[in-house]
Amino acid sequence: MSDDARVLIASAVHAALEEVPALKPLKLIVGIDMRGRGDTQQFRLEMPSVTVTKDLATDARIRVDIQRAFFNLMVENGAQVADWSEAFMYGKAKATGNAQFMKLIATVVEKQAERDRTRRASH
Repeated sequence: MSDDARVLIASAVHAALEEVPALKPLKLIVGIDMRGRGDTQQFRLEMPSVTVTKDLATDARIRVDIQRAFFNLMVENGAQVADWSEAFMYGKAKATGNAQFMKLIATVVEKQAERDRTRRASH
C-alpha cells in the first residue's frame, strides 16, 4: 500500500511542477502525514529531485497533513494546483512549518495563476 502511495505522491508533485515550473529548482524537504482508518503513514518528499520515501522526515521544513482517502480522490481526478490550493484553504489539507517557504510557494503559485489568467484573456 505504501508503494502506491509513493507513486501517487510523486505523480501529484510532478503534475504540480509541470503546472508551476518556477517551483522546479526549489530545494525543500516536505514531511507528509497521510491519515486513514486508524493509522498514519509518514512520507519524506525531497525536492528538486522528487524523491519520495517512507520515513519520518525529521529534517522537513514543511509538514503536510491530509486524509489518505481525500488525497487518493484528488490524484485520481487529476487535481490541478488550483484544486490543491482550495483544499488547503478549506482545511482538507493542512501545511505547517517554515513561514518563509510557505509564503514563497504561495506567492509563486499566485503569480503563475495570474500569468495563466492573462494568457487566456489575451487569446
